Amino acid sequence: MTTAREIMTEGAECVGAEETVLDAAKKMTELGVGALPICGTDDRLKGMLTDRDIVVKVLGAGKDPGQVKAGDLAQGEAVTIGADDKAEEILRTMTEHKVRRLPVIDGHRLVGVVAQADVARALPDPTTGDLLQALSTD
Repeated sequence: MTTAREIMTEGAECVGAEETVLDAAKKMTELGVGALPICGTDDRLKGMLTDRDIVVKVLGAGKDPGQVKAGDLAQGEAVTIGADDKAEEILRTMTEHKVRRLPVIDGHRLVGVVAQADVARALPDPTTGDLLQALSTD
């Protein structure tokens, strides 16, 4: 069975918890991504920052993206998946937490990210359809 390590996008770059949201937005633009893991000064994952978070929680709230720290938007414990976890666990975790991207952890180290698109490319059509339906409903 397929594992997270086999379908993840490797080399995920973090935005530092102390970096500004403006810096994070610039990094997203440079990398062509819509989300970045937030890492603390201890190199541990603190959460995920999405382009939607920036729009809704910063711009839409009238806050200055040059003043808000990425770490301020980390919410609780980050939802992750182990590098050797099977596809069923990826599906269960994405569905349970209604997330479209999962940071992949090997020990305590971030090694990649599994996105909804990675799952769609790697798994059979019916399974993918079930995931897309679960993530698209409230």
